[in-house]
Amino acid sequence: MKEYDYLIVGAGIYGAVFAAKAKKAGKKCLVIERRNHIAGNCYSKEQEGIEVHVYGPHIFHTGLKHVWDYVNSYAEFNRYTNTPVALYKGELYNLPFNMNTFHAMWGVKTPAEAKAKIEEQIKEAGIGEPANLEEQAIKLVGRDIYEKLVKGYTEKQWGRPCSELPAFIIRRLPVRFEYDNNYFNDPYQGIPVEGYTKLVERMLEGTEVRLDTDFFADRAYYEGLAEKIIFTGLIDEYFDHCHGTLEYRSLRFETEVLEEENHQGSAIVNYTEYEIPYTRVIEHKHFNFGCRAVPGNPKTVITREYPTAWKPGDEPYYPINNAANDALYAKYAEMAKEKGNVIFGGRLGIYRYLDMDKVIDLALNTAKEELQ
Repeated sequence: MKEYDYLIVGAGIYGAVFAAKAKKAGKKCLVIERRNHIAGNCYSKEQEGIEVHVYGPHIFHTGLKHVWDYVNSYAEFNRYTNTPVALYKGELYNLPFNMNTFHAMWGVKTPAEAKAKIEEQIKEAGIGEPANLEEQAIKLVGRDIYEKLVKGYTEKQWGRPCSELPAFIIRRLPVRFEYDNNYFNDPYQGIPVEGYTKLVERMLEGTEVRLDTDFFADRAYYEGLAEKIIFTGLIDEYFDHCHGTLEYRSLRFETEVLEEENHQGSAIVNYTEYEIPYTRVIEHKHFNFGCRAVPGNPKTVITREYPTAWKPGDEPYYPINNAANDALYAKYAEMAKEKGNVIFGGRLGIYRYLDMDKVIDLALNTAKEELQ
C-alpha cells in the first residue's frame, strides 16, 4: 500500500477540483505545486486594499449551469460583466465588435448599414474560404476593423503575422449587431468576491498541499508516493521531451501602484496598435464595480501585459496549436494512453487553451469516471 491514493501535480483549478472530489470520495491526496502559491494562473492577492489578478484578468463565464453551481458552492460571485474597450492611435472603440464599434468606426446607426459596410469590404478583399487569421477576420468584420482593432493586437499576442496564423483563433471572437458591450455570450459570469485564491483554498481544505515543490526535482520519490498521479504540468516535460518540445507564447506583467483614484475608467483597455508593446492595461479595482470597490481609496493598481516569446523554463500561457505542434502533441497523447496510473489534465496536460469553466468541467468529468 502506498501512502496516498492520488498525487496531484499542480495546485491550479483542475488539480483543486479533482482533490475536492477525491476527498469527498474518501481518498487520500497529496497536492504538490512548483510555485509558492496555490490557484495557478488565476491566483489573486490583495494589494493596496484591492484584489489583484497577478497573472492577468480572469473573468469567470460559462454556459454550463452545473459548473456555475459548483463554483458558487465554494465562493460568492459578484455580477461583474466584461466590457473592455480598445484604443487605437487615440481612437476609442467598444469591444466586443458590436453596433457601438461599427458606429464609432463608420458612423452607421442600424444593423443593416453595418452589415452592408462589412459585406462591401469583404467583396473588395475578394475572400472566399478563409485560409488564415487575416482572411477570417476580414470576413467577420471587414478590413477597417481588422486593420485597426485586430491586426496589431494579434501580431503582438502571437509574435507572427496574422497571415501566418490559423483562422480558427479568431472564430471565437464575438460579433453582434446590437448595442451590447457585454463581451461574453454566456448567461453566467462574475468574479469571486474574495478572490480566486480563496476559492481554490476552500476546494483544497482538508487536503495536504506542498508548495515550492518540483515533481521533477525528485521524480522517483514522488512517483512512489501514490497509487495514481493526476498530472497538470507540461505533457512533453513529463515524457522528457522525447519527441521534441511543444511551443507556447508567454506573458510578462508590469504592475504599478498609482496615486490616483481612477486611472482609466475600465477594468481592461486593449492597445491595438503594434507600436505599443503591451496588449492591454488592467485596472484591478474595476473588477469589483469600479472605484466603489474601495470607497475613498486614493490609490489604484494597474498591470501592463506584454506578450513574449517562450522558452523552456518560462511560464507557458498559450499553446501554439498549429499543424506541427498538434502533430507533436498527438505523439505524446498516444504515450499518455499507455500510462495506466497517470491522468493528464488541464491546459498544459492536454495542450489546449481552456477557459476556466471548461477546465472545471473536464476535472469534474475525470473525477466522476475515476472515482465512481
